[in-house]
Amino acid sequence: MEQRTARLTLLIDPRKKAMFEELCAKEDVTPSQKVRHFIRDYIEEKTGKDRLSSERE
Repeated sequence: MEQRTARLTLLIDPRKKAMFEELCAKEDVTPSQKVRHFIRDYIEEKTGKDRLSSERE
């Protein structure tokens, strides 16, 4: 797991935010967890899984 954290602020339509939060709750994850997952998958897709996993160590 990452040692430090950074804040990411974004603007989103309130209806989409509410729906996203509802869907996350159904999966028993927080919106932050889901966004981190989306970002991790995107980085791995664009740069390769080996690169991201080596940065975790």
